[in-house]
Amino acid sequence: EKCLHLPKDFPQLKNDTFLRAARGEQTQHVPVWCMRQAGRYLPEFREFRAGKDFFDTCRSPEACCELTLQPLRRFDFDASIIFSDILVVPQAMGMEVQMVPGKGPTFPDPLKDPEDLQRLKTKVDVQKELDYVFKAITLTRHKIEGKVPLIGFTGAPWTLMSYMIEGSGSKTFSKVKSWLYRYPEVSHMLLKRLTDVIVDYLLGQVAAGAQALQVFESHAGILGPVEFKAFCLPYLRDIARRVKDQLKETGQDVPMIVFAKDAHYGLEDLSQSYYDVVSLDWTIDPRLAREQTGGKVSLQGNMDPCALYAPKERISEIVKTMLEGFGTQRYIANLGHGMYPDMDPESVAAFVEAVHKHSRQMNKQQ
Repeated sequence: EKCLHLPKDFPQLKNDTFLRAARGEQTQHVPVWCMRQAGRYLPEFREFRAGKDFFDTCRSPEACCELTLQPLRRFDFDASIIFSDILVVPQAMGMEVQMVPGKGPTFPDPLKDPEDLQRLKTKVDVQKELDYVFKAITLTRHKIEGKVPLIGFTGAPWTLMSYMIEGSGSKTFSKVKSWLYRYPEVSHMLLKRLTDVIVDYLLGQVAAGAQALQVFESHAGILGPVEFKAFCLPYLRDIARRVKDQLKETGQDVPMIVFAKDAHYGLEDLSQSYYDVVSLDWTIDPRLAREQTGGKVSLQGNMDPCALYAPKERISEIVKTMLEGFGTQRYIANLGHGMYPDMDPESVAAFVEAVHKHSRQMNKQQ
């Protein structure tokens, strides 16, 4: 058992379709996974999590492993994503975060003005602070037995900064946006510090066994194009470039995915930002996305999560139309955002089956 926490002698990967699509190689069928595929829509997830503190669960490698594997027992997904949370990074930097039922993640003591940056740790040792995530990744790589690749992830600097200042989710994000306009230099300072921690964190995830990495810029869309170019894009590019450069030195090539929700104006820039895959939300037309990214990257997405409320036959039609828009190569099927807790697992099965079935047929016809 002890050796399951050591990143060595991992089982051979049996299904590399997702990694091939991410790298732009030919695939027999379109690979598919879902954001939030380990989640409350599964009765076994709710049962396992009942009565436990959310972040306590995140800090237990065994629990994270179990929750990551649950959806793979039910569905024919082509990838898994480690169960964790983007807010473990602000925690590692010394901030307190609680998961408040009915309210979601909450910072009891958010950053209110520039002086508050002094409360953050100046040097974050990710090996010490986030070792529980690394252990979870290693354990899961062993237990997944090579069935599918394991994706590691992080929140992006701007998204994490917005949580750290707002203290929770927000409709307007006026607190954090006011920092950009009132304290641009301090904002850049904070974003740089977050970037440094994130780079170390992602490299640690790869060392622990992550086979791909996704960067979640969930709050990209609350910025306009000018602010996006100033406060999001440089840091997203920096993360991918630095991670890729360091991995190259050890001869590793780990595909990286960027998901900047609602940042339509950023697609062309994102496709030239060292990421292998650009993930799309559901408000973007697949053909337009192909055009704007100019064949430089693979695309991932982008079915409206609410389409999973449709009857099974309708889900199949929606998937077919989506595949016709994206084409079946250099493409990873996914939802345009995470799944909701009241979704029917049967609909997820229908989604996965439809992607595999239609893409195989389309590949035969070509």
